[in-house]
Amino acid sequence: MDETRVARSRRDFLMLSAGGLVAAVFASAASPVQAAVADVDALVTKMTAGKKVADGRIALELPSIAENGLVVPLNFTVESPMTADDYVKAVHILADGNPNPQIADFTFTPMSPKASAQIRIRLAKTQNVVVVAEMSNGEFYSTKKEVKVTIGGCGG
Repeated sequence: MDETRVARSRRDFLMLSAGGLVAAVFASAASPVQAAVADVDALVTKMTAGKKVADGRIALELPSIAENGLVVPLNFTVESPMTADDYVKAVHILADGNPNPQIADFTFTPMSPKASAQIRIRLAKTQNVVVVAEMSNGEFYSTKKEVKVTIGGCGG
């Protein structure tokens, strides 16, 4: 009778171990993978079709330290006369430490009074936030800022 109990406990142990291994594999596969600086650079290259990206024309307001990564305020304004001949076509916001680096995209027309927006973004950890502006003449401008996150917002 003791042998039956010992055999059962060995069997139970092996089954629990196998179940734990399967759960660990699925948990690691389901956990979010963070983007990297190279991922953001690749996205910018794809957006710009390899064109040169200049600094300037973008005013970015973003805190240097975010106490909570769930609600990080971001404001941007792109200098442009917003006329039919010279306007901002699009603005893309990217973050190199989130599971999905592409945070938001904004589209503007010459009818827009100005190229600006205010949003709250979610950041998983301390990372760079990159803003890329596409102009109507095919030029691209970019700026970036590092935000230190004390409490992660994407499961971090």
